[in-house]
Amino acid sequence: MVQRNISRRQFLGTSALGVLGGAAMVSPVRAAAEAVGVKPGDLPDLTIKEVKVYVANIEGVRKFNSPENGWIFSMVTNSGIEGNYTDGNRGLTPHWLEYAKATCVGKNLFELLPKIPSSAAFGGGKRGGGATDGRGPAGPGAGPGAGRGAGRGAGARGGGGGRDGVFSGGFGFGRGRPRGQADSADLAAAYVDVMLWDILGKAVNLPIYKLLGGTKDRILAYSSSQHLATVEDFIPNALEAQKAGFKAYKIHPGGGQHRDGGSIPAYMGHIDEIREVRKACGENYTLLFDPVQRYNVFEALKVGHALEEYGFVSFEDPIPSTDIDGLIELREKLDVPIEVGEFLYSVSDYADYIKHGAMDIVRLIADNVGGISGAFRIAQLADAFGMPCTPHNWGNAYDLAVHFHIELASPNCFWFEMPNSAEQTDRVYMKEKFRIDKDGYVLAPKYPGLGYPLDRDALDKIMIRIDR
Repeated sequence: MVQRNISRRQFLGTSALGVLGGAAMVSPVRAAAEAVGVKPGDLPDLTIKEVKVYVANIEGVRKFNSPENGWIFSMVTNSGIEGNYTDGNRGLTPHWLEYAKATCVGKNLFELLPKIPSSAAFGGGKRGGGATDGRGPAGPGAGPGAGRGAGRGAGARGGGGGRDGVFSGGFGFGRGRPRGQADSADLAAAYVDVMLWDILGKAVNLPIYKLLGGTKDRILAYSSSQHLATVEDFIPNALEAQKAGFKAYKIHPGGGQHRDGGSIPAYMGHIDEIREVRKACGENYTLLFDPVQRYNVFEALKVGHALEEYGFVSFEDPIPSTDIDGLIELREKLDVPIEVGEFLYSVSDYADYIKHGAMDIVRLIADNVGGISGAFRIAQLADAFGMPCTPHNWGNAYDLAVHFHIELASPNCFWFEMPNSAEQTDRVYMKEKFRIDKDGYVLAPKYPGLGYPLDRDALDKIMIRIDR
């Protein structure tokens, strides 16, 4: 067993066990106005007058996982304030423009945003997601974590599901969705939520994390690998990240085969990766592991014991999230913390998993759970149970920005996942880039709203058209 000088509690920090920014979530507009010393009625006219999509040519851009369509969404108020977001590499909302027209045009942000915290992502529906066969990688994720949360051992073994059917109010989250995908209407609503927060921050000249009550000015980063081809590929990749100043490294295992020799079961090759990366990086370097739901329980136990032996601090999505009994069994038989949530789609699902002791670390993708409003509620839920929360940072710079605000605003978020390589998050139409400083931190944005403004001149040069 590797003896390390950093304890799990030291690694994560101490959770405040409180509810941060509650006032902002009850009435975000009022809280934003009060933050700058004005009445809500004194804010600019925040009625949405136009929605549109900038369609940009991003051929040649280094992208993650799947093709990126180059769409940049836009909502503009009567006072000229614009909120932006992107469909990223998801490509699941071809009808966003029609949705946003019907939902938002002619309505004031006062009417729209307060509805989100009361209903977004609360519904439930079909639990867990991921690849329909439960084994193929569905996209890398993130999250250091440690320490057993209050969910361990709570409640009876087994799962109870979330609330089924439509939950009234807001933008209608909770209709349920097939396994393995997010509902396109729910994604469209999540994108609207993000843009509303972007507009509100710009209206009061504050970044979103400050509207949520955040006081941090930086987050420590870890380097998150691609699914590399062979066992031997991970050693130089991890060492490069370590040399660059990252304080931790996460393995997304690939095929689990050696460059030389015959075929072996993938999980056995992954155990070799775990051992060799630990040996290369040293005993005290923080390491994480995310197979993205690839294993069955038997394989996960074998890999989990290796993670324990070599001092890894997180075992993310070891098996399909739908197997709540399997997750409970892993938590009972393993000491390495189990991190789950990328394939959950509602606040009630998270409550169910916590109640039944199916996770140690709460993971989330904001787009899947109602945007910034839903993601922040889940971070608060995790904090109330003394559990760390690890938002998913993967994709282009807009994807990273949304989750960064949740991390900066939440006392139980301690790390920023930096995709390896960081250059793949860059987009020519954005002025700011995500990089670590000399001490391994990502610094909080200095601009209002999402904090990563469009470079209009650069966007104009690659514009194909504007859909209105």
